[in-house]
Amino acid sequence: MDGIIPLWKPKGLTSHDCVFKIRKLLKTKKVGHTGTLDPDVDGVLPICIGKATKVVEYLTDAPKAYQGEVTIGVSTTTEDASGETVEEKEIDGVILIDELLNVLQTFTGDIKQIPPMYSAVKINGKRLYEYARQGQIIDRPERHVHIYELKLLDHPEVLDKSHNTFRFYVKCSKGTYVRTLAVDIGKQLGYPAHMSQLTRVAAGSFSTDDCLTFEDIEKHIERGDLQLLPLERGISDLTKFEINEKLELQVKNGQVLPIPEKLKNMNRLALYNVKSECVAIYTPHPTKIGFMKPEKVLRND
Repeated sequence: MDGIIPLWKPKGLTSHDCVFKIRKLLKTKKVGHTGTLDPDVDGVLPICIGKATKVVEYLTDAPKAYQGEVTIGVSTTTEDASGETVEEKEIDGVILIDELLNVLQTFTGDIKQIPPMYSAVKINGKRLYEYARQGQIIDRPERHVHIYELKLLDHPEVLDKSHNTFRFYVKCSKGTYVRTLAVDIGKQLGYPAHMSQLTRVAAGSFSTDDCLTFEDIEKHIERGDLQLLPLERGISDLTKFEINEKLELQVKNGQVLPIPEKLKNMNRLALYNVKSECVAIYTPHPTKIGFMKPEKVLRND
């Protein structure tokens, strides 16, 4: 069994829990998820099965989109609603929506973040959340991430002590902590803040409309009509280049090839055969100028 299931991850399960459950349902071991979601976050989590696990890294690297809620006036240990309160500061007067919009604008494009203490980032061989559980706060290196889009959804006319939440949509790069984004927005406004709710609405080319719940999957298995999406769907954002049968054999053998003239500026190429199957992903050769080498062969049978 090979392909991708765009799973709608429910709240209360880790991404690894979802992989374990899919393994049991499909009775197969070769299963991988495409980007960790915290237990409190629901939403789009593409699951790769069989040969499709070869594209996990590309889906993990793809941009993600979220809808969520920020609460102004309260910060927490985990930067989300699951943590203990660290600081409270009631909104004094009002925060005009124009002021909020101006702050959001400063968080679009390339930004820097400091990973939260409750995260899986490793420092000195130890996860940050392990330090946090021991009551330790340590220095964390900044990371550079990219915010493609950040906008308000439904919101009150102003923010004040009675209406201290707003909903947002964000499309961001791999490695972005949306929890930290919420906290940093609050800091810019002059208040403690935390992310009070979050849902992932897209991962790469997969969106909410594509997703199946665990209940859906179980029903399809019972009926014997579960359809997996092809692995190509997981790399649909890569530049495509079609090859003939002769080149296909060379590609399957991992041979170095000249870069097509019209694609010399591309960092990554997905080579497709005449059956519209992606055979391999190639990148520019590090030493042979004008040539490309296989980064990953997806089909060599």
